[in-house]
Amino acid sequence: MIAHRNMGLVAAAATLLAAAPLSAIFERWTWLIQAVIAVAAVAAAAALSRLGRTPLWVQALAMLGGLTLALTWLFPSGAELLAVLPTPATFGHFAELLGNSLGDMRSHGVKVPDTDPLLFITVLGVGSVAVLVDVLCVGLRRPALAGLPMLAIYSVPVAIYVDSVPPVPFAIGAAGFLWLLVTDNVDRVRRFGRRFTGDGRDVDVWESSPLAAAGRRLAVVGLALAVLVPLAVPGMTAGLMTGFNSGVGSGIGPGFGGPPGRVDLFAALSGQLNQSQVTDLVKVTTTEEEPFYLRFGVADDLRTDGFRVRGPNGRRVTGDLPDPSGQSVPGVERTRQRATVEVSRELNMPLLPVYAEPVSFAELGNNWFYDPNLQVVFSNRDNSRGKQYAFDYVRSTYTPQALRRAQPLPADLPLRRQQTVTPDVPEVRALVEDLIQDARTEYDKVRAIYDYFSEDNGFSYRLSTEQGTSGQAILDFLENKVGYCQQYAAALAWMIRDAGIPARVAFGFTNGSRRSDDTRTLTNRNLHAWTEVYFDQIGWVPFDATPAYGVPGSTRSAWAPDTDAPEESTPQTGTADTPDETDPSAEADRGPDQFEDGADPGAVGGSDTPDQQAPVWPWLAAAGVLALLLLLAVPALRRLALRRRRGRPAPAIRTVDVPDGDSAGSGEPVVLVGVDLDRARADAHAAWDELIDTLVDYRIRVDRTETPRATADRLARERLTTDTEAGSAVRLLGRAEERARYARDPLTGEPLPAALRTVRGALAGQADRRTRLVATVLPPSVLHRWRTAVADGSSRLVNSAGQLRRRLQRFSPRRLIASRAAR
Repeated sequence: MIAHRNMGLVAAAATLLAAAPLSAIFERWTWLIQAVIAVAAVAAAAALSRLGRTPLWVQALAMLGGLTLALTWLFPSGAELLAVLPTPATFGHFAELLGNSLGDMRSHGVKVPDTDPLLFITVLGVGSVAVLVDVLCVGLRRPALAGLPMLAIYSVPVAIYVDSVPPVPFAIGAAGFLWLLVTDNVDRVRRFGRRFTGDGRDVDVWESSPLAAAGRRLAVVGLALAVLVPLAVPGMTAGLMTGFNSGVGSGIGPGFGGPPGRVDLFAALSGQLNQSQVTDLVKVTTTEEEPFYLRFGVADDLRTDGFRVRGPNGRRVTGDLPDPSGQSVPGVERTRQRATVEVSRELNMPLLPVYAEPVSFAELGNNWFYDPNLQVVFSNRDNSRGKQYAFDYVRSTYTPQALRRAQPLPADLPLRRQQTVTPDVPEVRALVEDLIQDARTEYDKVRAIYDYFSEDNGFSYRLSTEQGTSGQAILDFLENKVGYCQQYAAALAWMIRDAGIPARVAFGFTNGSRRSDDTRTLTNRNLHAWTEVYFDQIGWVPFDATPAYGVPGSTRSAWAPDTDAPEESTPQTGTADTPDETDPSAEADRGPDQFEDGADPGAVGGSDTPDQQAPVWPWLAAAGVLALLLLLAVPALRRLALRRRRGRPAPAIRTVDVPDGDSAGSGEPVVLVGVDLDRARADAHAAWDELIDTLVDYRIRVDRTETPRATADRLARERLTTDTEAGSAVRLLGRAEERARYARDPLTGEPLPAALRTVRGALAGQADRRTRLVATVLPPSVLHRWRTAVADGSSRLVNSAGQLRRRLQRFSPRRLIASRAAR
């Protein structure tokens, strides 16, 4: 029974340790406290059920009952009995929490806040795993199988975390599993009664088993390999947006995860949009003067909770791709362009940024595919990190007249059936019908809805939005009329679909505002979402309803102009709608420049929030550089201090006051001046030590077995043959050190500091520039002395630990028990 209790407690503790990786996806530690309560309830129920020697199925039911009581207490519905006894309303509340947890998973990017639905599903999962682990370990005595449910906990953050899960939580979980195995083995060995070494020798009770020690070493090595190998092997450490942790305005924050068909682009847009850090992600060079947005993703599956991404399906980019340049449609101009893209190591996802309608690729292997329907380049085996590639693409521009001539798609066309499905929201449908009631063509309907998202109708750009009360995100946005690119793009696509026209949401980069010749540098602030509408015989046409002042590098066109701009500033076909640089009023309204300069995007869009303070990162960077310089200067300062101390010896004389009686009757005190032999010997040692350090600094061989005279003669013969003064000086230093070591009286009265400076100057003159620089900035003598000190300290620490261990073994309780048993 005692063994069962011990094993049950270890199983509960191992379950909590296995849940450590969940810390990577929660902002706070509330989940851990609640999980501890739930697991403790499970362990207590298991222990109580075993007191009556009940069968295993009764123990499992008892543990499930304990988990239910813990969940009832942690997540009450208000209708419980005595605060812990569940009622039918309690289980209805649990079902509601489970349903809401799915919505919270989609609406929050990691790290997630402490919402009741997410906490409930987490505690329920950990508690259920605790039940399974206890049944497998204590009931069935199969602790190895308990690793499967424990692994299920770890798979949760692995599946949804933006970056790879940190190795420390994994190591904690693995240590819990090893603890479980070791406890079971110890229990089995105790039942067996004896332990043996590998050669069959019996091991005493208090003595540690060599086989057990070998097993522990193997376990530690295996755990270390499991943690370190994924960090070292390329492709095993990356999430789908590694190192990408910020976005502003039109940016996309964390939230990318899984293969291309599971990338949650909307969750990415919702993450951490208010951070001010700017990260360079893409450099693109194109032959087009004013290209449209660089795109990498599409969401076209509209459900009640918003747009989702469908899994792409296509052909290899190394094969033949569709070329729309041969299609001739009046009013549609198609030109062939070429672009070169360089992706930084900060952008890591299974999608490649490309311009719409690519026709050929260079420098991409067979791992990349192109979906002509979604117009995205994807891979299931590779990622975009650090990729460099070139491709040809077709740029299409349209006149409003050409789009007006487009006919409605047939009702039975699969594309129309799929891309016009919308949830049943009567308020949205009524608004759309009101907007398009006077429109005759497909394009006029799109423009009527597109023009609705204007400042005249009360819409404004802001990062922080207000929560609505309608229960529908699109209704809240249309009511508050405040949002950023994600909401504008999704709302426009939804409403166009309600008008019976295919529409979808595209994701990518704007043109940015950093340009050098033909190369544009795109950052996380240039990430953006917009709407694409399908027209018969033409294809997908982009419409960007987000206010231009909130989007750095925004592009407008004749078919989708800036609805907030004055009439006379409407650009021509294919040109960007940017304010005149000579117009002071336009300069004041330029959102992208203010955005890039650090102005508060909420203030630009009319927000009541105050402007952000000046960034502190330049000061932090300067402080870091200064600290680094000071750290690098420590060896040089240490060497300089040693040289100054050794180069200023005290006078090697001493004075002795003779008493009056010994003054030969003169009555005056007599002062006798003598030589301080100890001081002279110390000065000789200091001068010799400085010479040895100088040789080490200038990389001149030092033979510790040589006598001082032999070393001095070798230096004079090999290094100072042309400098007789330096040769005499080094022989003087050798003679002084020799006398200080071996003679009764040391050498006195010689100018050792002057001789030392002469030798040092001669050796410095013979060294090359690099050697002199290293000897000044990072003196090898100081670094060698520090390395030796660290090694000696480590050796002393290891020896002290060994001695302490041997002393503790003498007083081991296990050994004392064995001694008493022997008596």
